[in-house]
Amino acid sequence: MLTRIMGRWRLLFTNVTEVPQSQETPCPRSNLANRLHSSACKMLHFSEAPLSTFTKVILYTDTDGRAKFRQEEIVLSEGTPQSMLSKLLPSSGYQMRHSPVGFRSAFHCTTITQFVFILSGEMEIGLQDGTLRSFKPGEHFYSADLLPEGTAFDASIHGHWSRQVGNIPLVTLFVRG
Repeated sequence: MLTRIMGRWRLLFTNVTEVPQSQETPCPRSNLANRLHSSACKMLHFSEAPLSTFTKVILYTDTDGRAKFRQEEIVLSEGTPQSMLSKLLPSSGYQMRHSPVGFRSAFHCTTITQFVFILSGEMEIGLQDGTLRSFKPGEHFYSADLLPEGTAFDASIHGHWSRQVGNIPLVTLFVRG
């Protein structure tokens, strides 16, 4: 029993790509939960050393009115070395979305800032400048691509599009900022 618990502990706090197959222990999670756990570990680059920051991927509107991506570090300054936490961030609710195979939106802006977490499937975001970025299960971005105040939406300048990629429907969780 202790070996099984220690095996899970090691899987949680080591980079899952470095754990030899022979040392992995079965876990009573569903396939989706295992994929999410594995993706999250890879995305956060878990290692033996405690993680001190979390990388927040941000989709935002630049001063020229065009959508762009940037990254920002969130300091994990609370909790314990085994469970590092950020400060509590505000939220006002959440929504789940299911997008069928073949879904693609038109160019649009976000109406309210929100985290978007990919639960299953794959989401691709396209920007006006041709930039494409894909997000897989366990990955996220913070959508803050708002239409500049007092500006009329112009689909040739503003916003981004999103689409479902592959043969698995896209399931996302939106957490309002």
